[in-house]
Amino acid sequence: MAAAINAGCDSIYFGVEQLNMRARASDNFKVSDLAKVAKVAKEAGIKTYIALNTILYEHDLTLMKKIIDAAKAAGITAVIAADIAALQYAREVGQQVHASTQLSISNFDALKFYAQFCDVMVLAREVDLNMMKQICDQVKEQDIRGPNGELVKVEVFVHGALCIAQSGRCHMSILQTNTSAQRGACLQECRKKYRVIEEETGREMRIENEYILSPKDLCCIDFLDKLVDTGVTVFKIEGRGRSPQYVDAVVRCYREAVDAIAEGTYTKAKIKNWIERLKEVYNRGFCDGYYLGKPLPDWSGFSGNHATTERVFIGLVSHYFDKAKVAEIKLQAQPLKIGDTLIIMGKTTGVVKADVTAIYNDDQPVENAKHPAVITVPIAEKVRRNDSVYLLRERQLDEKN
Repeated sequence: MAAAINAGCDSIYFGVEQLNMRARASDNFKVSDLAKVAKVAKEAGIKTYIALNTILYEHDLTLMKKIIDAAKAAGITAVIAADIAALQYAREVGQQVHASTQLSISNFDALKFYAQFCDVMVLAREVDLNMMKQICDQVKEQDIRGPNGELVKVEVFVHGALCIAQSGRCHMSILQTNTSAQRGACLQECRKKYRVIEEETGREMRIENEYILSPKDLCCIDFLDKLVDTGVTVFKIEGRGRSPQYVDAVVRCYREAVDAIAEGTYTKAKIKNWIERLKEVYNRGFCDGYYLGKPLPDWSGFSGNHATTERVFIGLVSHYFDKAKVAEIKLQAQPLKIGDTLIIMGKTTGVVKADVTAIYNDDQPVENAKHPAVITVPIAEKVRRNDSVYLLRERQLDEKN
């Protein structure tokens, strides 16, 4: 949350308790946290959205209502829902609600129906740019307004994991492991290697790409201007279940890109720089998804993370001198030298990236420092006691693994 805010987002979405699509993959907030979350967001001038987007069984309804009631009491901007029970209850109590991509809204008539409940619609991931523009144009032409009285806003994902299922509605995990993707417990069966064996002879079919169900990640930064032209007004970035470093890097790149489009400075050189920075953090390779009219996304061709960099823990911040803009660091696990790059992360700090331009040990300048040691390093942005300090270095990639 701190990383997203500091990197320049306009809103954050997050899970509360277990009724969200990342219930198993990430730490979620508790109902008791909502007042603090709302306070921090209000001070930062951003909106807050609770992802309440799982299918709901009868025994879930009490918790669903408790979360929505608590959201309204805390001043949370909206809840994102996919079950009609949550949409209906939110409308009854006057809590703003957004339509999740899980509803697979793929045409204007569907959007028009959900406008009686929702002020913002997250479109299905399968729609392309032409479909988006047609839907957005009709919203304006027919003056479609949500419960808040304003024109319905259209939202789409611009960066993050893609799923082989329709808008994420997959049954592989529940069929194979009895853990439901629709209730936030997906074990990503599609990301695993599979072999095809003919039963009678035992002969194995040769498959060129072992990861035949695992798409590359969606990345829209090189055609973000075309997305703006469709009339879509909210760009959504996957962040839950990812590291603060990932959130910081991706939000920062897209913030810069959106601002560049608004200022008329969106160039190929900037796009190249953003893509290189996005490659540094977790990814399975990048593709355009369905947005440019492709029948299917590109397959990843490899397992897991394909980031070009990795971070290695080296120690903790013990003090920050505000006037001098110098951090005191307890070097615990790795040596450090001038020219290295640091990633510093903390609950309030978010993420700070800094090049090591000087190192002082016992007030004496040194070229490098071995652990254990207490050193000071110039850091322009404020960091805090007990923030974790990492060395950022190039990662050796093996596309066969």
